[in-house]
Order: sequence, then structure tokens, then C-alpha cells
Amino acid sequence: MSTVIPAAFTFRFAVAAPRIDAVPRRGKRLLKLTDDCRLLTPQLDADQTDSPVTVAATWNDRGIGFAIEVTGKEHPAVSNIDRPDQTDGFQIWLQTRGTQNIHRASRYCHHFCLLPNGAGDDGLDPVVRQLPIARASDDAPKSGPDAFRIYSERSKHGYLIEAWLPSECLHGFDPDESSQLGFYWLLRDSELGNWPMTVDTAFPFASDPSLWQVLELTNGA
Repeated sequence: MSTVIPAAFTFRFAVAAPRIDAVPRRGKRLLKLTDDCRLLTPQLDADQTDSPVTVAATWNDRGIGFAIEVTGKEHPAVSNIDRPDQTDGFQIWLQTRGTQNIHRASRYCHHFCLLPNGAGDDGLDPVVRQLPIARASDDAPKSGPDAFRIYSERSKHGYLIEAWLPSECLHGFDPDESSQLGFYWLLRDSELGNWPMTVDTAFPFASDPSLWQVLELTNGA
């Protein structure tokens, strides 16, 4: 007998991101985060296999940083910057302020696509693309790719992304006023499939902030 409503739909999770003032770092590697910054990946289904994606996060007054490691691949990721939400890459939704029970995104809601490649003259450079959110009552101000910092490296069976989202690209970002942000992620991969934070694409998490979880900005690891 199948369950109509998945267990993840009935919970709201809070994952903690510690503050690190020394990021983003100089050089290619932006973050170099330790295990203290690793975010919980909720797994509520007994038959769910281990996730191929590990997510870590940090923040300071200048913005938020994410490190994403994808494993278990046999073929390189191939990203299409013209369709950033439909290609190999990692997507993040953030709500900087407001209630977390609204069903339509506000100007404080953001959607970012972190692509391991697809940019540059040779198509090998990583890039961050910001997209509008469908059905939003008001769009967040849009930032171009040059506003963000991103690093990517390929491994034998996957890749690493480090991205820095500056505070000026996060409308309403004010950790003193609101330290709990609406938060959701999705790994999309042509080889590994879709790996959402909790509920899958049968639910409209891409446009409904009430389905997002919570990223708590803490003051220490």
C-alpha cells in the first residue's frame, strides 16, 4: 500500500549554518568548509538510498556561501546555461524575510541555479544564474552572473561547487532582523536523477515557499 502524502510533507526542518567571517577566501577556493558546516539531508523513507549530494553552508554580514559535493557519477556533468533550471546543476531557493506559510513567492524569495560548467568560451566555467519564481506576487531584484562568485572542480566520480551569494543579491537579507531563512534545494542530474531536499517534484516547491525548510544562521560552529 503506497502512502499518498510522503512523510517529508508533514515536517519542517531547520538546518544550521555557522557564521565564518573569513569567507569568501582569496584564491580559487572560496570557502573550504569543514564538517561543522555540513547541513542535514533529511531522509525519512525507509527505502531511500544514500543521497549523492552533500551540502554545507556558512554566512556572514556580507552574504551566504554554499559548498556542494556530488558523488556517484560515471560521466561528467553537462550544464546548459540557457536552461539553467532544467540541466545538470544544483538549485537553491532562499526567502530572506516574511512568513513561511505563504503559497506565492514575494520579493524576498530568490531562486539560484549553481552550474558546474556551461559558461565561458569553452563552456567549462561554472556560473550562477538567478531566475524569477513562477506565480510570484512580486519578483526579487535580479542580479547578473558577474555579481556572484563560484568555483567548481571535477573529480573522478562527481564534482564540487563552492558559491558565494553576496548580501546585495539577497533582497531583504538582514541576519539581525531575521536569522531564519526559508530554504530549499534540488540536485538535478541527467545521470543520477533529481534529488530534492525533502518532497519531490510532485509538489510545487519551485513556486510555493510554504514547502521550503529553514536555514538558521547561527553565530558559531
